[in-house]
Amino acid sequence: MKRFLVLLYLLMSFFGYAQSKIRVIDENDQKPISNAKISCDGKVLGFTDIQGTLEFKASCSTIDIQAEKYENETAAVEADMEVTLLKKASKTTDIEEVVIEDRSDPRAIEILKKVNKLFKNNSPKSLDSYTFKSYEKMSMDIDQDSITQFNKFFNDTQFFKKKREKDSLNNISAKQIFSKSKLFLWERAQEFLYSKQYGEKVNILDNRISGLKQPIYEMIAIQQSNRDKVPNQIKQENRGLYRFFLSDTIEVSGRKTFVIRFREVNYKKPDKRRKYNGAIYVDTETYGIQKIENFSKNKNDGIITSTWVFYNNKWFLSQEKVKLRMSRVAMEEENKEKTEEHPEKKDRTSFGTYAFLTSTYFDFKSPVEENRNDFKGYTFSVKNADGHLLDQYRTDPLTEREKNTYKTIDSLGKKYNIDNKAKILTGLINGQIRAGIVDFAVDEIVNYNLYEGFRLGLKAKLNETFNPYFSPDYYFAYGFKDDQWKYGIGLDMKTTLDKNSFFRIEYYNDVTASGEFYRRLWNFKMRMMNYGNNINNDKYYHFRGASLSYLNDVTNGLTLVFAAKRNIEEAKFDYEFRGKGGEFDNFNTLFTLKYSPNSTNIMTPQGKSIIDQKYPELYFNYEQSYKVLDGDFNYTRFDALFVHNFKTMLGTTGFRLYGGVVLGEAPIWKHFTMNGLASPSKDFNFNLTSYLGFATLEGGKYYNDKFIAYYFTHKLPLYFKSFGQNISSFDFVLRGTIGDMKHPEYHEFRFRKLDHLYQEVGLEWNNFLSSYFNLGLFYRVGYYTTPNFKQNFAIQFKLKLLEF
Repeated sequence: MKRFLVLLYLLMSFFGYAQSKIRVIDENDQKPISNAKISCDGKVLGFTDIQGTLEFKASCSTIDIQAEKYENETAAVEADMEVTLLKKASKTTDIEEVVIEDRSDPRAIEILKKVNKLFKNNSPKSLDSYTFKSYEKMSMDIDQDSITQFNKFFNDTQFFKKKREKDSLNNISAKQIFSKSKLFLWERAQEFLYSKQYGEKVNILDNRISGLKQPIYEMIAIQQSNRDKVPNQIKQENRGLYRFFLSDTIEVSGRKTFVIRFREVNYKKPDKRRKYNGAIYVDTETYGIQKIENFSKNKNDGIITSTWVFYNNKWFLSQEKVKLRMSRVAMEEENKEKTEEHPEKKDRTSFGTYAFLTSTYFDFKSPVEENRNDFKGYTFSVKNADGHLLDQYRTDPLTEREKNTYKTIDSLGKKYNIDNKAKILTGLINGQIRAGIVDFAVDEIVNYNLYEGFRLGLKAKLNETFNPYFSPDYYFAYGFKDDQWKYGIGLDMKTTLDKNSFFRIEYYNDVTASGEFYRRLWNFKMRMMNYGNNINNDKYYHFRGASLSYLNDVTNGLTLVFAAKRNIEEAKFDYEFRGKGGEFDNFNTLFTLKYSPNSTNIMTPQGKSIIDQKYPELYFNYEQSYKVLDGDFNYTRFDALFVHNFKTMLGTTGFRLYGGVVLGEAPIWKHFTMNGLASPSKDFNFNLTSYLGFATLEGGKYYNDKFIAYYFTHKLPLYFKSFGQNISSFDFVLRGTIGDMKHPEYHEFRFRKLDHLYQEVGLEWNNFLSSYFNLGLFYRVGYYTTPNFKQNFAIQFKLKLLEF
């Protein structure tokens, strides 16, 4: 597989000077356009003939195409090219001549405001119920116009023959792969059901991915961008990324329609500022979206088209088409006209590779009979995934080239064991590395905290390949600073394969930070965001014991866990509780609840997987200790976390509200540390973000038996590009907490209770300098502010993928 990929990447890396042919046609009637000027860096290469064609040689990577009464275009140079031009409407021409200032047309903005305001009313989900089906086909291929030239290249050169002899690609013919089949093909058929009473259900009727014998469940549940979502071009927060102009009012399918053309704002040259990226078609009566066309900067490099249909007085998405340039495959062959000066002269021929997506929605019905059983389980349900039912849902039959794709790429997948490699990649979504029958936890490999220093570990769990119902696991870890080994062993016993429902028994011998929230039902992304929570906290305790628990997903959005534990717990810092020492026996029960009604989940053989985490979410823990089985305590402990975000005209606001209380007598590690990330011994506060942490608060210094805290963030509706292609924005952040402790004298060690409001404010630069990191600057304000600027100030880094 490595040799094949290396060869493929090498082919894509050669670009150069070559003979090229271009054909220019009208986008609407597909007729050739003659006398179109083709130029390279301002130098005219020639004009198209009556057939709309021109052969040329150019060292440029892109060329400009101009024709009278047509919009100018730019295209990447290839061996065989077809470029479409769009005619200028009279009103569009007027706009280009009149618009000088770099601002949107106020009439267009007013229309878009009404589109946003009425979007929910126009959405199918404003109906009581509906159902429809979809067929989607995604592929990766050479541009269709280059296939003839591509085959000619293979017939004329010995390039691949020599490479096959050298690289031993056995009986797999590169010519067969590239000239007779696509590089990738994926088909999917789905059924969408909606009920205002029961919610949404998506049944995956069938699915097939070339090269994979086993389906990738997280992949087949991926949704299209514009189904029941406000398109990016319409969103209020993206308004600053485009300039909009009302260009025309036309009739589409018998309905009067506004045509709003738009372009990106980041064109640097004045002559490019009148070049449009696409158009939005808006129904004049309902202000529903009829169609969106979005071109890349060079129109022929990519286009995304979404079309809606008016059914039952609502606008249903009926079709999406995507064509995006991925790269150029460049191939080198010997030049037959060698000279003494250039005996090794070679020509390079390049071919464009594209990603294609076609989604068709059909069989709309509303209202429909609502059956509660049809909505049971998670949001997604996989009915079939082997492709044998796809013929029933294909809107167009497969071409011979597409049929060959399954044959060719499937043989490659079997030869190079792509299934196992794909399972490894998909396992990372849930924080696992899959190797055969064993899953390894990613977040257990390396950690750091002030007590253990660097902690290296390995957690292995036998997956469903070993047994679908029984899954044993084991972990061990070593801390370099405390020089101690930690370990645990457990067994999950499933009661059903339809949802997450299992008993668990485990034994453990480990350490953990004092006063933390329980994170049992947090997903991998949340746990990773909390990675740096104890970098400056050395108040750890040791626990050894056993537990029995039961987890059940009652509904798609509600998960309950009940556990009983018997532990021996000991402080690993200088501590005594009421003069009784720092080691105790503890028997307790723990009830945990997670409520996430809007998240999208799918059941896979590996277990439940979160496809789309949506808010609000509620996490709740209730711990009760008993003086039975030699237990030393009888306390009650509650903690809760509520997470939500919402969008307004002023931007996106998110918040986390969390708090807890301890009733009765309990050691300090059952109280609440205030999640400080700063270090008093350092002159400069730099830390990684934490889900519940404070950038400027000292770690391990404050403890309360009751507290409440908040984390507010507001994304300002200001979007810009600094370097590269990533869009940057700013978030304003406000964090605060306050609490108290009833009997601080019970705990004999140095700490402080935090009984005044602690606050810090910050500004986060999202996609800092177009990177995939957010840079945050924070400053302590209010009661705990000190005269020392360095103590009040902190810098934080966060991986952008962790999001809010």
